[in-house]
Amino acid sequence: MARMNGHKTNQYMHEEKDHHCIGKDDLLAQTKINIAKFGLQVIVVNSSDYSPSFSYSIGLFDTYQQPEIICFGLPDTIAHEIINDVAALIKQGETIKTYSDYSGIFKDGRAIFLPVDERNIPDYLGAAINYYGETTFPAVQLIWTDRNNKFPWEEIFEEKFLHIQPLLDRNADFKFREPKNLGVFTTRQWLDLNQPILNVVHDKNGDWQFLTGDQLPDDIRLVALEQLVISDSSLNEAFDLNFGRSLDRAFIGDPWTESTMEDSEDDDDDIANNDEKEKN
Repeated sequence: MARMNGHKTNQYMHEEKDHHCIGKDDLLAQTKINIAKFGLQVIVVNSSDYSPSFSYSIGLFDTYQQPEIICFGLPDTIAHEIINDVAALIKQGETIKTYSDYSGIFKDGRAIFLPVDERNIPDYLGAAINYYGETTFPAVQLIWTDRNNKFPWEEIFEEKFLHIQPLLDRNADFKFREPKNLGVFTTRQWLDLNQPILNVVHDKNGDWQFLTGDQLPDDIRLVALEQLVISDSSLNEAFDLNFGRSLDRAFIGDPWTESTMEDSEDDDDDIANNDEKEKN
């Protein structure tokens, strides 16, 4: 699941969701070696066409009783160096303070640490969970400012950076990165008959479809994304589904099965798009 690269004071690993370059057990073994040697391990997760890249530490809580650190949207080497720089401060006895501005982490901007909601930890820190086992560990998110030196929640923050830096201290009840009022396709069967959503499609053009599986083109309806998630929180599990991918299940609570949408399926079975064409 990762490939290992030597870099300065400790090793870091690239973790790719769809390409298993190293097995889970091998990753755990190497992580333990690096934590014993350097005090921490840095994991780098590559971006996809849809999801942003992110990097996180493993071992800070075990070694120094400090929270693990995660940050999004930075180049691999910079993220690795930043996490190591913060770890160096921790080794010198400093304590990470949440909600406090830090001016010395980035050369030309502020930084702040936010506590990660524990409900968001399994979505991103999988290798850390594998390392800690049943031990609960805290995490903080290192937030950077835009070119105006503004944080994501401040006025005039550049909108182009919102998607690549999701805020993990919040949004555990609505994990999608799109606006809550985003219009998405669903079915009459869900809207009027309360049938469960069994198929989720993230089209290559960015549209979302939440389908019951028994719909016809005339059954397609447009609703706000939040409306679906409020009705069925398990749909949050689809929040990072890449473009051109789909999820299927037999019932609510059943594990999702992910698959790639073939070009022929896009042409023949994209019900929502076909419906729009008919309307036009």
